[in-house]
Amino acid sequence: IKKQSMGFTPITVFAKWQIKEEHFQTVLDLLPELVQKTQQEEGNLFYKIYQSQSNTHTIILYEGYVDENALDFHRSSEHFKNIALKQIIPLLEKREVELTTELF
Repeated sequence: IKKQSMGFTPITVFAKWQIKEEHFQTVLDLLPELVQKTQQEEGNLFYKIYQSQSNTHTIILYEGYVDENALDFHRSSEHFKNIALKQIIPLLEKREVELTTELF
């Protein structure tokens, strides 16, 4: 847990979004702006989106933040509230979010 000794504890987020089939393209169209603006946040380390090979309407968001404050900043940002909360999340069948810290 070397990174913790540097004075901050990075947080990695794994979010699994199962998108309603009829809204898949709409969500894909909204994601580039969310990704771009999140990657510009000062405390963001990375923000990547993957598509499941077993269920093409499921995407995995892989996000890294320098610490909990940076994650809180992201969640209170205008782009998160406007794009993710207001526009994307209502189009999901299911949403799971796991906050993690690195062990090794």
